[in-house]
Amino acid sequence: MPIPDYETLMLPLLTFAAKAPPDGFSVLSAVNALADQYQLTDDERRELLPSGGTFKFSSRVSWAATYLKKAGLLEAPRRGHVRITQRGLDALKQKPTHIDGEFLSQYPDFREFQGKRREKRDRESTSPERSETPIESIELQYRKLREAVASDLIEKVKSCSPRFFERLVITLLVKMGYGGSFKDAGQAIGRSGDGGIDGVIKEDKLGLDNIYVQAKRWTEKSVGSPDIDQFAGALSKNKATKGIFITTSSFSKDALASVKDYSAKIILIDGIYLGQLLIDHGVGVSVEQTYEIMKIDSDFFEEDVV
Repeated sequence: MPIPDYETLMLPLLTFAAKAPPDGFSVLSAVNALADQYQLTDDERRELLPSGGTFKFSSRVSWAATYLKKAGLLEAPRRGHVRITQRGLDALKQKPTHIDGEFLSQYPDFREFQGKRREKRDRESTSPERSETPIESIELQYRKLREAVASDLIEKVKSCSPRFFERLVITLLVKMGYGGSFKDAGQAIGRSGDGGIDGVIKEDKLGLDNIYVQAKRWTEKSVGSPDIDQFAGALSKNKATKGIFITTSSFSKDALASVKDYSAKIILIDGIYLGQLLIDHGVGVSVEQTYEIMKIDSDFFEEDVV
């Protein structure tokens, strides 16, 4: 089943809190109990947010707890623990079928947390993104912006000269740790092709192995299996075991399937992947704005016990 959103988790979490010991419970114990209640698989329990730093389900339980605390239904008696309040018990006496932001808006504390004036369209929003936590919403918008920049970046690369594309490939590979210095890489890439090979670059700064490169600045045509066959043949001729095929367009299904048939390891980088790599390594892009997301440093507030 899909992982429940943080609003769906509010009522089960509050119900769990009502059955917990008077001194409260750990958020981790609630995460495990609710995961069992929803019969989540091991993969669903371990699914990460796109940023890779937090488990999605535990993050949603934590956000559910945060919203319930903002409404005064839960409180934090000590670090890492929460417990139900009298207001929370009274809320359960209403026998709600669902607790969400609209339900919590009956409490002044929560209305203040949300903002004293909320526009009507926000309350009536039916966007599919409504069920996401604030962090998930930020990450979603970040991914959309990143994909748009990557797409624009590749379109810009397509409009540049083949020589510029060669320099861009050099810059990217060196930024990724290949090729040693820019001087070494510049001498290796951009030479006349040798049966499907545009150049050779060092695998690392010590030059322990070489990687053969093919780069195609194509605007429309996709790279097919014959192009990969030619590249693989050139690798075999040069007794090479590693190759990178980079294109600003795409690879056909046959081309993607064919790389499994060769003894040499061939990595395919299409326009979409290339755009992401350029962003990852700061090639052809600059930072426009930076936002920092803060959280409470619990260790800072730990007091020494005398």
